[in-house]
Amino acid sequence: MLTDIFAHRYKETTICEMWSEDHSKLLVQSFQLLNDVCPYYVNGHEHERGKHFWSRIHDLLARELGLTELSPAYVGYYDQQKNWQGFHATPMYRCEKWMLAAFDGTMLPDRFFKERLSLVEIGFREQENHLRALNANLPAAIELAKKFDLRPLRAAGIRAPGTSADAMRASNANANDKFLAEVTELNARFRQGDCQLHYHNGFIQISKDQTIVQEIETPFWKLVAEPKWLNVDHDMKEAVDLRDTGGRDPALYAAKSLESTIKIISDEKNLTRGNEKGAAQYIDNLRGAKLIEVWETEALKHFFAKVRNPIGHGPGAAPMPILTECQTNWAIENSMIWIKSLIRRT
Repeated sequence: MLTDIFAHRYKETTICEMWSEDHSKLLVQSFQLLNDVCPYYVNGHEHERGKHFWSRIHDLLARELGLTELSPAYVGYYDQQKNWQGFHATPMYRCEKWMLAAFDGTMLPDRFFKERLSLVEIGFREQENHLRALNANLPAAIELAKKFDLRPLRAAGIRAPGTSADAMRASNANANDKFLAEVTELNARFRQGDCQLHYHNGFIQISKDQTIVQEIETPFWKLVAEPKWLNVDHDMKEAVDLRDTGGRDPALYAAKSLESTIKIISDEKNLTRGNEKGAAQYIDNLRGAKLIEVWETEALKHFFAKVRNPIGHGPGAAPMPILTECQTNWAIENSMIWIKSLIRRT
């Protein structure tokens, strides 16, 4: 199974022309955050979740880089008596040894930096997937906890304020809050290192304008993190990647992301009739339910008519439509703004 990694997506886009102390600092800080995300040791002992986490991210990245291992599984040294002292390295140690190795110039600094940030990306993505599963299973786990809580309490005629269900809710909330704090710090470290990167929803991508990041992108990625917006999230990430790497038609994927949002809302509100033939009719569904005004309906239809349709359909003998860099940025940011607004209305 292929794993999408930062180093592959941005292979042709240079983000680190020369190695500096700032790059080394950022890698150290990122690794420390990665260890905070899922520690290998808890209270001085190996933790099962940590062992699985570090083994998995080591193996996933090694495979994508075409390596059998990031660093040796068996290491050692000669002591003062010249006796060999060997030991089996933990998965976390192997990741740390590789990621924090000094840059020696044997490969381009850009590749060196991107490969190591890929470990951070995979690790944060793994934890995000883990939390998503915990969140999805939380209602069923709470119901089960309630049953076990009530049996002894009912028998004793006691009503306790703190139950297992309460503890489970608190633990889940703490885990989500802790991860959000780690993501926030990682992005702050990226800004501090002046490398114009941003982590969101499992991916590290380029973000050059910090005002746009704070006012548009960060709230957008937070809103579409819910599972039901998966296609919206996926297409917008594709739009950003294509824009940043000079790929073809990034605005088309931004428009697809917006169209998916409109369709999902139409379905959820039971507005979809089943005979819609395009985005315009789904937009009419939202207008009919008074989710958007007439002028907003016209603005949305105009965007699809002038941006999505000419790019999404073959132009025939007419010139192929090409957006400028500024127009592409506008199309992506405009789609994000519309998506945020529509989601918040539901």
